[in-house]
Amino acid sequence: MPDHQISENRPVIRQLDDAAINRIAAGEVVERPASAVKELVENALDAGARRIEVAYADGGKTLIRVTDDGCGIAGADLQLALSRHATSKIDGSDLLDIHTFGFRGEALPSLGAVGRLTITSRIEGGDASAITVEGGSMGPVKPAALSGGTIVELRDLFYATPARLKFMRSDRAEAQAITDVIKRLAMAEPFVRFVLRDVSGGGDGRVTFRADAESGDLFDALHGRLARILGAEFAENALRIDAPREGLHLTGYAALPTYSRGSSTAQYLFVNGRPVKDKMLLGALRAAYFDFLSRDRHPAAALFIECDPHLVDVNVHPAKSEVRFRDPGLARGLIVSALRHALAEAGHRASTTVADATLGAFRPEATGQARVYQMDRPSLGARTAGYAAQAPDQENGFAEFSGEFSARVESVVENIPQGSEEILAERLPLGAARAQVHENYIVAQTQDGMVIVDQHAAHERLVYEKLKNQMAENGVAAQALLIPEIVDLSDGDCARLLAVSEDLSKFGLTIEAFGGGAVAVRETPAILGEVNARAMILDILDELDDQGESNLVQARIEAILSRVACHGSIRSGRRMRADEMNALLREMEATPHSGQCNHGRPTYVELKLADIEKLFGRS
Repeated sequence: MPDHQISENRPVIRQLDDAAINRIAAGEVVERPASAVKELVENALDAGARRIEVAYADGGKTLIRVTDDGCGIAGADLQLALSRHATSKIDGSDLLDIHTFGFRGEALPSLGAVGRLTITSRIEGGDASAITVEGGSMGPVKPAALSGGTIVELRDLFYATPARLKFMRSDRAEAQAITDVIKRLAMAEPFVRFVLRDVSGGGDGRVTFRADAESGDLFDALHGRLARILGAEFAENALRIDAPREGLHLTGYAALPTYSRGSSTAQYLFVNGRPVKDKMLLGALRAAYFDFLSRDRHPAAALFIECDPHLVDVNVHPAKSEVRFRDPGLARGLIVSALRHALAEAGHRASTTVADATLGAFRPEATGQARVYQMDRPSLGARTAGYAAQAPDQENGFAEFSGEFSARVESVVENIPQGSEEILAERLPLGAARAQVHENYIVAQTQDGMVIVDQHAAHERLVYEKLKNQMAENGVAAQALLIPEIVDLSDGDCARLLAVSEDLSKFGLTIEAFGGGAVAVRETPAILGEVNARAMILDILDELDDQGESNLVQARIEAILSRVACHGSIRSGRRMRADEMNALLREMEATPHSGQCNHGRPTYVELKLADIEKLFGRS
């Protein structure tokens, strides 16, 4: 009697041929033209190249050509280089001891399986050779003409797997993806020259990106390269990061909170020189800024973690875009603490883009060539004497405006000793209060310009920082629930929540295991008042799942502190005396993060005298 549980059409296990294996591997490694460019440029960098030129046509679909001046490949090794899992970068004895971008030996055979690949190369002291692979079919090695280095040319990507072409985006989108890949690699290698060229129309085409090799030490070179890629404004408003901890070393630049972006596209992370888009590291970057930016703003940063290769596994993702640290908490803590320390050291500093936007609003529309007036800038003493001589009568000078305008002018400090300008500039970077307008804005004079302060936003930040310091010193008061609230969870969610219970207790949220996947909420932060404990627990779990960590309780507590600071700060419309205005300026200078309000907006705008003079046609 036949057994009906056994299918008559039993599947047969068979060994796939090399061509199919390579096409499958290509599907993992080569997702789009930008993926091919990434693999080929990384090979060039591993070969020690100092000049790399990338040319592409039609978004990389019909042509990708990478030319480098690296060490090259010997003619006798070309066929082996196109074999799967053949590499010069590791010997296979230790898969964690990786010091190069590539190590799997999959890129070249995968590209040869789905496109028409030609490699021309020459080693020092040897002859140039070339080999071609089309759809996985390898041709013979032939003599070629090349002065040195390697040229890899990939034509008709995915011609052997036409179904993949249907998933390609527009030429413009694919070209943008290639540019992004090159920019990321250029950040990682500031001493290497990169040129990206679009040759879609034939000939030499046009250069779409160029970054010449930088000079100087690593920080100078990186600063110059970031200015070239991310713009001069980022470089002007970026804080230098240099922090070692227990075998990890974090370097790079992070922008001020007031230089925030509308999306996370300006966040670049590197591990041992490798560009990564790692969820845990990006979460750490957000955590470092979460107290300074509103939810719809994102920090800009380029951060580099260097460590012993044995402390991080780079072989956890097909495209090597994610990594796994042996101690992820150490890496996350290093990023958060280093960035917060740098932001605290920045003090009251605000982004220069704020002043640029202000000046742009002042400038009238161009009506032709502006006339330039030249004048000598007087010294501080001469300006003081001039102000005193030209000042209106304090009793009668502004009497006609007193009923219509909300503005007051403070008298200028007199008898300033000669040669004290630099001392005053260092001691009073926000200057001395000169006026209050509309009972909300303080106008202060600095050594080389002026400062306009939003008195409510500035004082709100100062009060907020005081409240946070008090909370850090005294802890968060917790209120015990008369009847603990039991929240039923899955075993996995319960374990994840209990793993962070100690961190939650620091902010007044006390939870305990209740058995069977449930947790008991025994205490909640007193400052939050009546709390829906179940909803809060579920929100915390969502954050843990999305970001790997949760700042929800801390964020809610600090949101309350922010509201308290808002109500307890100087209100708009309040008249301030000169000593009050100057006291506010001095406190801003002494308080970290006072350059932006609790929502990341600037608390003051600084205008340089040179820029103000340009508005009036002076030079």
